[in-house]
Amino acid sequence: MPGYLTTHVLDTASGRPAAGLKIELFRIEGSDRALLNTLVTNSDGRTDAHILPAERFQTGTYELIFHAGSYLDQAGIPAENPRFLDIIPLRFGMSETTHYHVPLLLSPFGYSTYRGS
Repeated sequence: MPGYLTTHVLDTASGRPAAGLKIELFRIEGSDRALLNTLVTNSDGRTDAHILPAERFQTGTYELIFHAGSYLDQAGIPAENPRFLDIIPLRFGMSETTHYHVPLLLSPFGYSTYRGS
């Protein structure tokens, strides 16, 4: 089974998928950080393509950057100055060639994640 990476972002404050949220994927090797992909969530809070497709999959350390502040701005959530959550970095390892799913549950003042299926 080939490996690949997906996500799903839910806006828990509104009870809806987080549509229009920019996500970047970086591969981490030591102190080097290489941008692999930039995507935006669709109306279901998912990306239209895998964040890391099977043909580019490698085990290793990665970082997802969720641009929460911009999403909250476009969603009309009043902003404090500075906004409590702006950029959310999630660094994680993928040690097996399998499907990794890293969802984000988001509100203006907190978030959570887990290894999904």
